[in-house]
Amino acid sequence: MTDDLGIDALHGWMRDIRRDLHAHPELAFEEVRTAERVARELREMGVGCVTGIGGTGVVATIAGEPGEGAIGLRADMDALPIEEANTFAHRSRNAGRFHGCGHDGHTTMLLGAARVLAGHRRFRGTVHLIFQPAEEVAGGAPAMIADGLFERFPMSAVYGMHNAPMMPAGSFATRAGPMLAALRRFDINVTGRGGHGAFPHLCADPIVAASALVQALQSIVSRRLDPLQPAVLTVSMIRAGDAYNVIPDTATVGGAIRYFDAATGALVQREMLRVAEGIAAAHDVKVGLRFAEDHYPPLVNAPSETALALEAATRAAGGVAARSDAPMVMGSEDFAWMLQTKPGCYMAIGNGDGPGSCMVHDARYDFNDAILTAGVRYWVRLVETALPL
Repeated sequence: MTDDLGIDALHGWMRDIRRDLHAHPELAFEEVRTAERVARELREMGVGCVTGIGGTGVVATIAGEPGEGAIGLRADMDALPIEEANTFAHRSRNAGRFHGCGHDGHTTMLLGAARVLAGHRRFRGTVHLIFQPAEEVAGGAPAMIADGLFERFPMSAVYGMHNAPMMPAGSFATRAGPMLAALRRFDINVTGRGGHGAFPHLCADPIVAASALVQALQSIVSRRLDPLQPAVLTVSMIRAGDAYNVIPDTATVGGAIRYFDAATGALVQREMLRVAEGIAAAHDVKVGLRFAEDHYPPLVNAPSETALALEAATRAAGGVAARSDAPMVMGSEDFAWMLQTKPGCYMAIGNGDGPGSCMVHDARYDFNDAILTAGVRYWVRLVETALPL
């Protein structure tokens, strides 16, 4: 592939940044060092930026030829609360913190795109580069939106990208419409009557009730939903008791539901309440069901922006067609909040099957430095396609 943009020459510089970020991971809304590194790199290449948006977010603006068009490109910056299992030189130096989802690579690719776009400016209009904090559950996207992201940096569309270990290195895939699921966490508090473990007949055992509840909840998706409407109900936590001979007063069941359709999500929530109340009556306990206020909506790609992104990805891959049939995945992503406010597209870039290519959120994961240039090439071609001269 002819490198008419000079991107290949940036690989060593990007690799060093990516590995520095990997070695110094920071959790949601704690990305102080990361944001400082991003702002410093931007300013050194002559790109102005604003810091502190939505907490630790950074937004840079690059103007091309005069024009009214404007789009946003977004990368996430935060790490995960995981102890890294890798032993290479750039492994995490921060205990219990680890770039196990590739956000270090996402940030670096957007910095590379900034350098290329600022260098040639072969587009008409304005590009806003959004370096977002706190993608992992904490809600960095809504925080930036609440802090005036789209009012302070007007744009007609916004685009995101995430690495995908299950795809060939440097390939691209997306789909129009729903791509990632909504996520809503829940807690169910079960309150009974505790007592001595030798006299269960004098108690109302919340552990037995919670156990029955976990089993009963599994029938909601399999028996109450249309089989053609996908949903997942996962119980991932049970907390109760701290002694072998004591029946506790309370137990708590926690987890999350995932779905693509709002009506499906509402039905699951109603059924969960109905099931919980039935279990409570059967076991002489009380239940309290609470859904978290902070949640992720389904990620839905707009048709026209998706077509544009596919065209840009195909150009970036040297004419190799980007897949337009990426599977719908039950994972969630808070870029969905931005797509609820502005039309856009979320693109997957293949991370390949080399060392460290296990699934994201695995303690052995590592972003593939070989795809840095492919990601930059996509961002630049996207700008040229969306904002043509």
